[in-house]
Amino acid sequence: MRIISYKRRLFLTIVLLGLFASCKQATNSMNVAIAPSLNETITKEKPENINNKILSKQFKDYWYAGNAELTSYALEQARYGELRKGTAVLVFVTEPFLPGKQVKAERNNTDNIPVLKLNATKKFLTGIYPYSIMTSSFYPVNDGGHALKVATSIQEWCGQVYFQLNNREQYEYTSHSYFENEADQDLKMAKAILENELWNKIRINPEALPIGNFEVIPSFEYLRLGHKKMKAYDAELSMERSETLNTYTITYPELERSVSITYTNAFPYSIEGWTESYRSGFGSNAKTLTSRAAKIKTLKTPYWRKNRNEDVSLRDTLGL
Repeated sequence: MRIISYKRRLFLTIVLLGLFASCKQATNSMNVAIAPSLNETITKEKPENINNKILSKQFKDYWYAGNAELTSYALEQARYGELRKGTAVLVFVTEPFLPGKQVKAERNNTDNIPVLKLNATKKFLTGIYPYSIMTSSFYPVNDGGHALKVATSIQEWCGQVYFQLNNREQYEYTSHSYFENEADQDLKMAKAILENELWNKIRINPEALPIGNFEVIPSFEYLRLGHKKMKAYDAELSMERSETLNTYTITYPELERSVSITYTNAFPYSIEGWTESYRSGFGSNAKTLTSRAAKIKTLKTPYWRKNRNEDVSLRDTLGL
């Protein structure tokens, strides 16, 4: 009997050990099966929590509702020593940005960086021929660091220019122009505040706008239209506040230029207009002029779907 009891105990021990091992293996299998769904959840929620910054419900409801914000402006633009009438449009939209290729991401990826993109356009006439200007700025919604990319193109009947800055270990800058002295350029430069990124920053977190004396790289549009050297210039950044509107001003003493952006002081910090003063024209005809833009209309819409002939009427809504 003792021998039988011993064998039974040994048998039961082996069975129990086997069951324990099976349960442990099953638990590990469950962990493997659960992990992908957790990763998917994290990916889906990434716009809400980037680099430990929690975006407000107000921000998410406005900027992640599947629409872009289109705002039109009546424009007076200084060019060749005269003011020209035209229109401007600011298109703000959130999208995923692929940091390696530095382009809009077409699919979900854990490396994607959510950005607020600004496509800023201007159209005006200089006599018989038209100008068309567009600048794209890609700025992280977590309001960290600098813009990831800025690109500007200018077209008019004399020719066209294109320039692009990529934010990597340094700023990498590429320029193509029909002017002999500018032609094709590739250079690297130290990082500094970009005037172009400040427009995005106003819409995300205006309370964190830099105030004081800094080195700032002026807008790419200004640098090319004025044939100025691509570099950071000393600038004074200041703020004027009123009951409903704030005005943020960037002044460049060396360039004799200032830019003032007026926006609402409550979310979503809508840009109501701007002024830009500098010497326009060449030689004895040069004079200090002030370009102005005044808001016409704002429209929230997925404009990329509004591409049928019947959608042309939306331009009337924007006053374009």
